[in-house]
Amino acid sequence: MEINLLLAVLSGIAVLLTLILYFRIPAFIALLIASMFSGFLAGLNGPEVIATVQEGMASTLGVVATIVGLGAMFGAILERSGGAMAVAGFLTRKLGENRAPLSLVMTGFIVAIPVFFDVAFIILIPLVYAFQKRSKRSILYYAIPLLAGLAITHAFIPPTPGPVAVAEILGADLGWVIAIGLLAGIPTALVSGLLFGKYIARKIYVSSPDLTEHATVDESTLPGVGAIFSIIGVPIVLILFGTLVKSGMIPISDAAMLEWIQWIGHPFTALILANLLAWYILGIRRGFSATELLAVTSKSMAPAGTIILLTGAGGVFKQVLVNTGAGTMLAESLTGIGMPMLLFAFVAAALIRMIQGSATVAMITASGLVAPLLANTDLSGAQLGCLVISIASGASILSHVNDSGFWLVKQYLGMTEKQTLQSWTLMTTILACTGFVMACVLWTVVRFAKV
Repeated sequence: MEINLLLAVLSGIAVLLTLILYFRIPAFIALLIASMFSGFLAGLNGPEVIATVQEGMASTLGVVATIVGLGAMFGAILERSGGAMAVAGFLTRKLGENRAPLSLVMTGFIVAIPVFFDVAFIILIPLVYAFQKRSKRSILYYAIPLLAGLAITHAFIPPTPGPVAVAEILGADLGWVIAIGLLAGIPTALVSGLLFGKYIARKIYVSSPDLTEHATVDESTLPGVGAIFSIIGVPIVLILFGTLVKSGMIPISDAAMLEWIQWIGHPFTALILANLLAWYILGIRRGFSATELLAVTSKSMAPAGTIILLTGAGGVFKQVLVNTGAGTMLAESLTGIGMPMLLFAFVAAALIRMIQGSATVAMITASGLVAPLLANTDLSGAQLGCLVISIASGASILSHVNDSGFWLVKQYLGMTEKQTLQSWTLMTTILACTGFVMACVLWTVVRFAKV
């Protein structure tokens, strides 16, 4: 029986990878087919497989669809208003051009909270070009810190779609994921962005590509940076505060006050409030019409819809493992060989990432494998946060030629394939390993502190 269940899990993953890599089937359809295939192999009949699909989609999308949708609209308004460039300009002025790499890693870390990785990179790349032209250093001296900041936040810190999806599949509290993501992400950004950026810039010299297509930004038209920081900070602070109150770390004795704080600190409420603030402060007050803002936010739903569907399909894969008992069998097997759950989460995500390229697919598939292992455990909210970051780290590793991000970076930095492998690919690997080490350290700390 155990052999059949293991065969069902491995066959499902093989089918998933074959459909994506060889047949180029969209990941959403491939995940559904692989889930159904695993269900049949594990002994479910047709109606049971369909019921499992419905159960997995329904149990996953209730939270994810709302948060990812609200986050995408929030990011679209920030992008359209010029908020990303405002943050970059402010940090550069405060830190000085001599500390441009630090300002860029901080810019990437902040901007990628509401804005998708590729969009933020394209918006901010003219700043990298300008720094390179003035200093004559290798463009990697500036680009690697920016890319590291963007990549870390995109993978580690909600409301970006990846960690939101993994947190929902694993049942992790978003407040704890934000807290652990920040604690793990900051040192990871310093190592993979600042330190590695300085090192690789000495090894590989690349100048800026032709700037003719990149217009100069008029900073006088950008929104105030205080407003940007406040609007980005509102949902983060509210969600974190709600989590601390819910966990009892901030004691509230008044029942009515407790209910109000839990409502205002819920990700739904916090992100709705952030959207309303962005809509008015960055939109209406700065001269945008309601029609323009509606068009901007509606357009943002296209990439968000893909993430939402992928997450739902990942929930289906998880549900198949739960309903067939394959997840329990996998947990017992890992316990038998003494493999820590944190390591399994990292390795599973890393292998899927390296084989098929998409970090999102790797995160969702790995979380589907890990979720059933939690059935008989008693992990704290902080430990679940560490597990999410472990998966996010594994899914960030070794971006190479099967990842669209590899070609985006190559094109905008004007590098050869070899140079991109030596810089961007190595940076993502350092990022992944450092993030995993930090997740392990934090896991140990919260375990002994009983948080």
